Amino acid sequence: MKKIRPSEVSRKKIMEIVKEGTVEAIAGLHRLGQEHLWQELLEAEVDEHLQREWYKRSSEPVRGHRNGYYPRKMLVPGEALNIAVPRIRNAREPFRSRLLQGVARIAEKVRNVALESYVRGLSTRDIESTFVTDDGTPMLSRSTVSRLAERLHDEYRSFSQRDLSDIDVVYLFLDGVHEAVRRYTNGQALMCAWAICSNGTKQLLHIAPYQAESVEAWSAFCQDLLNRGLRQPLLVISDGSPAIINAITMKFPRAHRQRCIAHKLRNIMAKLPNDVAKALIEEFKAVYYAPDRATAEALAAQVTTKYAAVYPAAVQCFNDDLNACLTHLNYPLGHRRYIRTTNMLERTFEEEKRRTKVFPQHQNERGAVGLVFAVLYRVSQRWIKVSMTPLELTQLRELRHLVCPAHVEPNYISYRIAS
Repeated sequence: MKKIRPSEVSRKKIMEIVKEGTVEAIAGLHRLGQEHLWQELLEAEVDEHLQREWYKRSSEPVRGHRNGYYPRKMLVPGEALNIAVPRIRNAREPFRSRLLQGVARIAEKVRNVALESYVRGLSTRDIESTFVTDDGTPMLSRSTVSRLAERLHDEYRSFSQRDLSDIDVVYLFLDGVHEAVRRYTNGQALMCAWAICSNGTKQLLHIAPYQAESVEAWSAFCQDLLNRGLRQPLLVISDGSPAIINAITMKFPRAHRQRCIAHKLRNIMAKLPNDVAKALIEEFKAVYYAPDRATAEALAAQVTTKYAAVYPAAVQCFNDDLNACLTHLNYPLGHRRYIRTTNMLERTFEEEKRRTKVFPQHQNERGAVGLVFAVLYRVSQRWIKVSMTPLELTQLRELRHLVCPAHVEPNYISYRIAS
């Protein structure tokens, strides 16, 4: 058998099938035909590389010797073929099959499609049943897809170590999301940072796992951003978590802070009677959507006087951190709808939850971080830019001079402060 070419073996199998003529035998004819074709092409490549055919002598200096074969499973559209790849020894140049390199690129594209399908909502079982050969044999097993998913964490590791010093962040958004991970009783906290930059782009800056959303965790998260070169933004937007607020105060001491008014309105509504909540919330909402700061403060005083005695809990909630809720009114009118809430984050988290809900729980932190990052990053690539007109950029630079008078870098709106 060592003296018989694999292509000759496959040819004989095909002839036997043709002679037998049964339906069961002919069913495998297509696969054998492909294997025979690929085998002949590989052997022709070897003939070309050695410049002599099988058992032929050449007057030219020997370029190498055939040295048997090794088995390989090759993925092609619709089939997983078993072929014998030729070996060459004592060759002047290493033999690399152009055909196999092309097939490897096709197989890699199949793996990439499978990985993207995993990120976008298919389970490993779904992928196994989708990527099959013509006879129903899985081309990618569940374990193979799980190994492919390890690439997501490699992507995350590279992303989480990139330099941030050249990103001109004007508005910084901070929020967290929780995922069920084995061995974490209350779920794994994943802290996220987004930004709107001076060129109008929206960018995902960082995501990192922590045990809980504590002051220490948020401070460490923000310090990691600063260590990677993040410049000080003009405005930081977050919800009303005391942990986030304390971290912002410590790590971004001169930046303005905007309280998400969507969270605040929900908090106020929870303290109003159900029969009047929808009608009254519009009056509170009018304060936040006022055209300027003076009008907002006047409306706030009216609402406080009108309802303080009737709904004291709601009014107290309204006045709590009111200054931070109105910070967006100091910024360009065209930007206010982007910066007065964290809705951009919330919509992104909804997309992420739609994907991860197929898991009862993640097996480990590594898998959770890799998948959540992959979903958030791919969503962020579709974000629409924010308009930054020359007038709005001039307004932002004037605000920067108020926030950090010593800042003199003309190419940046963000700034650095002394350590």
